Amino acid sequence: MTQTPHSSTMGADAVDTAIAQGLDLDGSPIPAAKLALYQQVMALEGERQRSGVSNTMRSRIVRIGAKHIGQTVLNQMLIEADFAPLKDKEIVFYYGAQ
Repeated sequence: MTQTPHSSTMGADAVDTAIAQGLDLDGSPIPAAKLALYQQVMALEGERQRSGVSNTMRSRIVRIGAKHIGQTVLNQMLIEADFAPLKDKEIVFYYGAQ
């Protein structure tokens, strides 16, 4: 499979792949202290009990969607997909006080 010039820096897995290789997206090495801290925190996260796939999906949709989709549209999309609408604290955090 032929990669496009920027394919290694795009998509949801680009950062995870770079971290696993110990390299930033520009090819420079990630400092050992940063990698060690990241791995320590991710190990803790890996041991955390999960509350369910639907909750995790919604959290990811809100966290990532807020970067790309306006508040009103994202809220409507959540409702239409039968997820809980945006919470006040999410609106303030991701979109700022209104």
